[in-house]
Amino acid sequence: MAGATVQSEDSLVLYGFDRVIITITAVLCALLEIVDTTIVNVALNEMRGSLGATLTDVAWVITAYAIANVIVIPMTSWLSQQFGRRNYFAASIIIFTVASFACGNADNIWELVTFRFIQGMGGGALLVTAQTIITESYPAEKRGIAQAIYGMGVIVGPTLGPPLGGWIVDNWSWPYIFYINVPLGIIATMLSLIYVKSPKYGEKLKASQVDWWGILFLIAFIGSLQFVLEHGQQDDWFESHEIVTLSIVAVFGLLAFIWRESVYEHPIVNLSVLNDANLRIGTIMCFILGFGLYGSTFVIPIYTQSILGWPALDAGMLLIPSSLMTAFMMPFIGKMIQNGVPQTYMVATGFMVFFGFTFWMYSIMTPNTGAEHMFWPLILRGIGLGLLFVPITTMALSTLKGKSIGEGAAFTGMMRQLGGSFGIALISTFITRFTQSHRVNLVAHETATDFQTQQHLLQLQRGFMSRGLSASEALNKAYAAMDGAVMKQATVLSYMDVFLYLGILFLICIPFILLVKQGKSKVDMSSVH
Repeated sequence: MAGATVQSEDSLVLYGFDRVIITITAVLCALLEIVDTTIVNVALNEMRGSLGATLTDVAWVITAYAIANVIVIPMTSWLSQQFGRRNYFAASIIIFTVASFACGNADNIWELVTFRFIQGMGGGALLVTAQTIITESYPAEKRGIAQAIYGMGVIVGPTLGPPLGGWIVDNWSWPYIFYINVPLGIIATMLSLIYVKSPKYGEKLKASQVDWWGILFLIAFIGSLQFVLEHGQQDDWFESHEIVTLSIVAVFGLLAFIWRESVYEHPIVNLSVLNDANLRIGTIMCFILGFGLYGSTFVIPIYTQSILGWPALDAGMLLIPSSLMTAFMMPFIGKMIQNGVPQTYMVATGFMVFFGFTFWMYSIMTPNTGAEHMFWPLILRGIGLGLLFVPITTMALSTLKGKSIGEGAAFTGMMRQLGGSFGIALISTFITRFTQSHRVNLVAHETATDFQTQQHLLQLQRGFMSRGLSASEALNKAYAAMDGAVMKQATVLSYMDVFLYLGILFLICIPFILLVKQGKSKVDMSSVH
């Protein structure tokens, strides 16, 4: 039995030109999917204006895509086995491409949200299937290199979205954010139909054997959880009946899903693959990686735009050198893994480097920090992510074979996405709560009887009076200016707190990853055949 599995796995390995083409196709598809998670962020205002939508309505453009993504990712391996990998991969690209075109042609906000959901269903499949295709196209001893190549798309993608979206909106209009996917999707479809192989992993199920209840419980769990994470902060979390209800649905959906997949003969998600120790550790690490990757990608542009007053394009461009540093490191990291450097040491170093980045950002944040101050900390971020992504994903999938690779990739992909969702939700909540707390503390120190406060107020009042305002109007303006300055300082302090706590989270992980000694020999990719 084991011999048959190895044989079927080896038959998928490609060499020469074929492997180059399949790698480019898979990375292109992963990049398309991930860029689209962030590319719309800078275009929301334009969408809102042209479609006559409210801010709450337009937020669904992001939410619908994210919910569809995380629902389809765990089912990808099973769907791939049912329809054949090549057919499923090509169909996912076609769905993604057609939905992209439909998004650009949407006449109202709810049309756009519907097509974004469909686009997310196609896109989620691309992410995991691309990882599986790349992993299986390389021989076992070169999977570190394979994950490094795939990692370039995953790490660079979220960063490319905002500046690319900003440039498109500035030069054309928001529908072109979606139209840009169409020619790339057509090329990717043709290449996948020609080069992607479909492994044979047993009989297809009849409609009556399909795990419909498993699908329903999964949608209830993941869909509700993603909605809670996306909308929790703006709805004031558990003060909202909707958030409370969906949190309960998520918990019961998870319990029902685990029960169903444990007892059903043909589960939609094979939970037994988590018996692999490396995969279990890898999924937890992928969650933390997603937390740091998407969390920092979310918080830095907001800080530069809301506090420093940068335009969206400049804010997006700030992260590019960091991502290029990660991409530059990827092949070297892959080579180190291939040469037998233990992944546990590399991941521990990556967590330490990422802590260095967050602590450096914590140290330099002010209401006037410039791009030159953030350049080197962000380069450090790029090094940290490079040291984390490839070793974690290689370690997670290193001891899996056959169809288990696809099932393992689905778990790592889902946990990375959920880690990002948790990261963004918690960071946005903490910024709001910490800002309120810091504002109270700052105001307590600026009492009306304080001499310095009085002098500053008088100085501001005179400044406004010199512009022709009356004494009372100038005084009101002076109070408003001081309140704005306090609020700005409180917000900067809250961003500093977020970076500090994010760094501490990564620091806490180091002892745990170093305890994974029993998997060290397994993790060495050269021993996996």
